[in-house]
Amino acid sequence: MTWGLQEAAVASELIVSELVTNAIRHASAPIQLRLIRNTALLCEVSDAISTSPHPRRARDLDEGGRGLFLVGQLTERWGTRHTLTGKTIWAEQSRPLHTRVPPWHLPTARTPLTTPA
Repeated sequence: MTWGLQEAAVASELIVSELVTNAIRHASAPIQLRLIRNTALLCEVSDAISTSPHPRRARDLDEGGRGLFLVGQLTERWGTRHTLTGKTIWAEQSRPLHTRVPPWHLPTARTPLTTPA
């Protein structure tokens, strides 16, 4: 990772995967992913549905229903922010102290995602 957060890569990939997959399965386009590196690493996934997600209790043999539980275990905190066009689900990971740099040196990335028609 160009942000110097190799230690957080595996957890970050899982968090992004779970949030984007939930948006594709349960929401509608446009879906956007935004990663913000500041005092914490923040993942935001926005979609056009205002319904907030709720963690489910998956049974042993269930194939789904564990995504938000995993996100909750891998992050410091997560939540939902309603917008004029839908909602944004955000998840915040703390950053290791040795990777902290002044905020004016921090790039942000915004990548629109497209869903199949």
